[in-house]
Amino acid sequence: MTRRSFIELLDDEAPADEFYERLRLAERDCADEGELEVLRQEFAVAMRVRSRMAWQRQHESELRALYETANDLTALRDVDAVLSAIVRRARQLLAADVGYLSLIDDERGDCYIRTTDGSQSAAFPALRLPLGTGVLGMVMDNATPYATDNYLADTGIVHLGHVDTATTEEGILAVLGVPLLLNGSVMGALLVANRSPRTFSHDEVALLGSLGAHAAVALENARLFEEARSAVRDLNEVNAEVRAYTESLELAASAHDRLADVLLQGGGVADVARVLADVLTGQVWVLDPDGHELAVAGGACGPGIPPDSAIEEALQTGHATEITMAPNDVRAVAVARAGSQHLATVVLGRGTPLRELDRRILERTVVVTGLLLMFQRTVAEAEERVRGELLDDLLSDPHRDPDTFRERARRYRADLDAPHIVIVARAHGVERHRGAGAAAELVTEHHGLAGLRGDDVVLVVPGNDPLGTAGGIISRLRNAVGNDVTAGVAGPAVGPQSIAECYREAQQCLGALLSLDRPGEIADARALGFARFLLGRTEETEVDDYLSRVLGPVLAYDARRGTKLTATLDAWFAVGGSLGAVGSRLHVHANTVAQRLERVSALLGDEWRRPDRALDVQLALRIWRMRQDQNRRRQP
Repeated sequence: MTRRSFIELLDDEAPADEFYERLRLAERDCADEGELEVLRQEFAVAMRVRSRMAWQRQHESELRALYETANDLTALRDVDAVLSAIVRRARQLLAADVGYLSLIDDERGDCYIRTTDGSQSAAFPALRLPLGTGVLGMVMDNATPYATDNYLADTGIVHLGHVDTATTEEGILAVLGVPLLLNGSVMGALLVANRSPRTFSHDEVALLGSLGAHAAVALENARLFEEARSAVRDLNEVNAEVRAYTESLELAASAHDRLADVLLQGGGVADVARVLADVLTGQVWVLDPDGHELAVAGGACGPGIPPDSAIEEALQTGHATEITMAPNDVRAVAVARAGSQHLATVVLGRGTPLRELDRRILERTVVVTGLLLMFQRTVAEAEERVRGELLDDLLSDPHRDPDTFRERARRYRADLDAPHIVIVARAHGVERHRGAGAAAELVTEHHGLAGLRGDDVVLVVPGNDPLGTAGGIISRLRNAVGNDVTAGVAGPAVGPQSIAECYREAQQCLGALLSLDRPGEIADARALGFARFLLGRTEETEVDDYLSRVLGPVLAYDARRGTKLTATLDAWFAVGGSLGAVGSRLHVHANTVAQRLERVSALLGDEWRRPDRALDVQLALRIWRMRQDQNRRRQP
């Protein structure tokens, strides 16, 4: 077999053993000393060339590693991944058993291992070292590389028990570390270690230093990148806050302008509720202190009454309070008040809690609601007072200058010479001024009068149908006050005096209804009959009116003709309706009695015989008889 020359071995990148084997065989087989000398020179040159080629390959590998590291830095995405790659390449290029990178922790004043490669124990990667200890201490204190071929035996290093224990567990002996420098300051160190004694060359120190410089750049880039990202994040947050603040200003300005329009245009509580529901996108209930709805808006349906505790908290603090009624149903409760007086409760319902801006808008809306209610109350009280004074004067002394009453009434578009219905009403469970205010609003629409008389509300409204007119008015009054209303009715009345007389009759009817425990009903004199005398407040003139209403035609006939129809009718009831018994009692024929009763039917109508009507007639006859007896006793 032909032996290969040294050049062929170089070309094949053969191991060193083959070069030595080629020289040994030549020395054995060649006897010419001159040829051997030439061969030895070729061997020496080949070994130098081979060593140079190996160095070149190593240098190319190092440059390639540095180039790849630089590429990693230009495409920095994850600093931990870049540092891990640097440590791994350092370990590979220096053929080390372990590679690791340590950094200084400025907050804790020590250093820690950030990244490792090739570590086999659990304790070593978790090491923390005080500054100035271990190889790290030598590197950081001097800001220069430091190498030791036997860490545990190196007396120039400050040793710590837990560090030496972890190093022993890892089996480390030789260590090389280079500083990570940034603007002349040490921020950490890049290290490689062997588990057997080793002396690191200058080239290895330089190579590790180059990788350490890349690591420092990676850390600085990561810091700058994070600062830039944090700045962008902060800027985005600021922009978002500015946008939110701008939107809040626009929302608050819109709410302010719309509420101002409601006030300037004379709007009411319902208009305020609609603005609030639209601006804050929710459902709105406005409730009076008793929980009755004054207005609803935003598609509100169902009861909006919040718990008493929420109302009490809002009333005491003066600020809105929130309660969760159900999932996606948050209610904000605010109270409109004047001093300590509770004017109204405003409830906002929606699916999300209030922001601070929403809370301010709600509370501002509540203030506007309170102003409107106070204004309405002031206007109503003034209107009620003026109309009430007119009505009180008219009812107290209708004979005092009727023309003045008519003129005062015309100021309120009321015509006292037109037919009017008089209603005396009692609103149950409601503060009397509230009932009077509601009544004043109603009569204003009808061009009538209203006012308070004691605990009762008196209404005088145009109309010819007492019960029909009163039914509509009282129904609306019930809705306004949110409770039962009992009313006595009389009329129609024309002129101040007639209105005063009808007032007394309606008052009497109301008294009878209350005595009969019939709250919530409406009745006039015809409906109550004699019960109003027995149970109502009755005066002499009212008795005269009653006699005139029930027996008036018969009494008038007797007075004109000198007949005895009234006495015949009284006797007929007294004997149980027997014509013969009446005739015997009055000393007339039964046919005469029959003729007289026919005349009574013509005057009173046939219904006087019906049981309910007959009872009224009998009561009237009893009163007539008592007066007859009284008159006879007064005669000398």
